[in-house]
Amino acid sequence: MKSSWPLRMVVGFARFWWDFLVGDTPELFVAAVVILGVVAVIRLGAHENALAVAALPLLAVAALGVSLSRARRR
Repeated sequence: MKSSWPLRMVVGFARFWWDFLVGDTPELFVAAVVILGVVAVIRLGAHENALAVAALPLLAVAALGVSLSRARRR
């Protein structure tokens, strides 16, 4: 059975974004979402703008380091 044109377009669009955002390393996508959530909680919950600004690059570098160490072990 053939699917309809709009359904194929939606599926193709979703597959493009999945491959673009997640790609080969889904742990980096999850880390980015978690980092943004942590920074948002720090910013909105604790009202600590300076801590949020400092935490973002530190958490990003930590996530990249973990990803790199996992890739080197493989």
